[in-house]
Amino acid sequence: MKVVPLRLQPGDDLRQALESWMGEQEEQAGCVISAIGSLSVAELRFAGAAAATTIRGDLEILSLSGTLSADGAHLHIAVADSKGAVFGGHLCPGSLVRTTAELVIGLLQEWQFRRERDPATGYAELAIKAQPER
Repeated sequence: MKVVPLRLQPGDDLRQALESWMGEQEEQAGCVISAIGSLSVAELRFAGAAAATTIRGDLEILSLSGTLSADGAHLHIAVADSKGAVFGGHLCPGSLVRTTAELVIGLLQEWQFRRERDPATGYAELAIKAQPER
């Protein structure tokens, strides 16, 4: 595994920045190892919900995990507001960095991740394939 640190700037869209960055990499599979920082807006899709919920304010990133591929990501995040209330769900586009987002990403050279529609779920799910030896 190749490990890469990233720092995002105020105003960056957390999800879009990760997807764009992954699309520029030679590796075709990645995962979030750690993430801390803050958001001013969090767009979260809660379990079973059809649409995202917008949360605004000074939000601390407590955790971020998921898989990255050149054609998409599946990311879950937990954030706390200024009173300590915690919200978590699917990270959606429109989640904006407030002061910083400090990330450590693992790139998995032996694997290829793709997002493919799964007829059983109706969603673009993770398809995993071993990479040929280089």
